[in-house]
Amino acid sequence: MSSHSLPERRFGQELLATVTLALPLVLGHVSTGLIGFVDNVIAGRHGTQTLASVTVGTALLWLPMMVPIGTLIALTASVSQLDGSNRRDAIAPLFRQALWLALGLGLLMFAFLTLAPLGLARFGIAPEIVPGAIAFAHAIRWGVPALILFFCMRYLSEGLHWTLPTMVLGFAGLGVLAPLGYALTFGVGPLPEMGPAGLGTASAVVMWLQALCFAGYLAVSRRFAPLGLFARFDPPRWADIRGLLATGLPIGVTVLMEGGLFIATALLIARLGEVPAAAHQIAINVSALCFMVPMGLAEATTVRVGRALGAGDPLGVRRAARAGYTIVLATQACSALVMLLGHDAIVAIYTRDAAVAATASVLLLYAATFQFPDGIQVMSAGALRGLRDTRVPMFLAMVSYWGVGMPLGAWLGLGLGQGPQGMWTGLILGLTTAAVLMGWRLSHSLRRLPPPVAVPVAGTTSGTVT
Repeated sequence: MSSHSLPERRFGQELLATVTLALPLVLGHVSTGLIGFVDNVIAGRHGTQTLASVTVGTALLWLPMMVPIGTLIALTASVSQLDGSNRRDAIAPLFRQALWLALGLGLLMFAFLTLAPLGLARFGIAPEIVPGAIAFAHAIRWGVPALILFFCMRYLSEGLHWTLPTMVLGFAGLGVLAPLGYALTFGVGPLPEMGPAGLGTASAVVMWLQALCFAGYLAVSRRFAPLGLFARFDPPRWADIRGLLATGLPIGVTVLMEGGLFIATALLIARLGEVPAAAHQIAINVSALCFMVPMGLAEATTVRVGRALGAGDPLGVRRAARAGYTIVLATQACSALVMLLGHDAIVAIYTRDAAVAATASVLLLYAATFQFPDGIQVMSAGALRGLRDTRVPMFLAMVSYWGVGMPLGAWLGLGLGQGPQGMWTGLILGLTTAAVLMGWRLSHSLRRLPPPVAVPVAGTTSGTVT
């Protein structure tokens, strides 16, 4: 056996472990992305104005939603480290405090979606879009607390290397949304035609069904029974919740910086009218579907890095990060190729409007350009979360997306009159900057770990970066 065969075999095992862990996550994310796809196809078939209204309403939902979803993702790294260090008895108490945090964040989101849509007209959104956007946001707000609780339970399960529920519940929700959303949007039988409000209502129903099913699964599953997740009622403990926020809030802000770039772009393009808004929504929905793959891989890498860190295995940390990069470069090459070769055929699925289709098809070529930087930045961020390095990446995201991407996009798209194409150029530049800076930060954090040794020293904590 050659001197290199053992490291190569271990790297191959790491690749397999990452793919095995990530596949249900990717499929779960794809199912979530397909919910947006179903919403957009139904809205597009109902009319260009409906699609534009759903575009703005979706932006209002997901812009602030980035914060609670990103904040709670800290639970994945914490649980994986507790599992790796054989401290499983601490998982259930932490989870119960995370549920309190999720509930509080859900109520804040409900209040935001009640009030924020009322100010759309002042933002300069095209007047014909505003009523439908308000109706969509006010309908979907009822499901938001359930959605945040669902993510909390999902992050617990994923931190324990069990990702199958994310996939199963995702596709089950999709199976309910498609017929229910169509029926409430167009009106079927005794159901009235509700337009954008119908899509929002159907989405809210699906969110509650998914959350209740996940809670029921955690309560009865033999896999989770030894943890005693619901064995007792714990009141909120502010010290524990503050600890979750200390690690998770920078992640939430980081996710907000990137997601906010895309969503603010959607709102600015909506000022140009319903055709540019609808075209942008089609292209961004396709991009979001493709992004589900690197996102799932990044979450799997978070778990693998966190588990190796908890086990005191710095060599395993480096191996997990390298495996994640290897896989994501391959997947992003596939996504870029699909967009380059199939952009016209993809757009034809969404709309029959020739003007919307022409613009959306061009924007998909721009989306193909940022597949590699987008994959690299999200993978770097995922590995950094596993190392619990969250504060510096937050500032790097601010610089990349709001110091580079948004100003340049607004200047090119609105200032120089390049329209949606100029705004998307800003997206590309922001993501490329993030890929460079996040990659540099990960390299720096990995160098701070102990050097690779033949036998990892159990119990080392010097690899933890905060």
